[in-house]
Amino acid sequence: MNYLRRGLTQPGGKLPLFDQDGQAVSARTVRACIEKGWAEPWFDNPIKPDWLVCRLTEAGRSVASAD
Repeated sequence: MNYLRRGLTQPGGKLPLFDQDGQAVSARTVRACIEKGWAEPWFDNPIKPDWLVCRLTEAGRSVASAD
């Protein structure tokens, strides 16, 4: 849930590639959020093509904003 919440304050709802400790966010976490419709791929990263750059969907905003 913290992963999604961090997108609420980013331009375009961009989700982080790294957590607060500087560790890469698990691809499993990112894919789970995509499968649930909470996130969507945003654009390809030409420097790191294996990174999933995603943003929140409206459903993801609702989930992240919930108490």
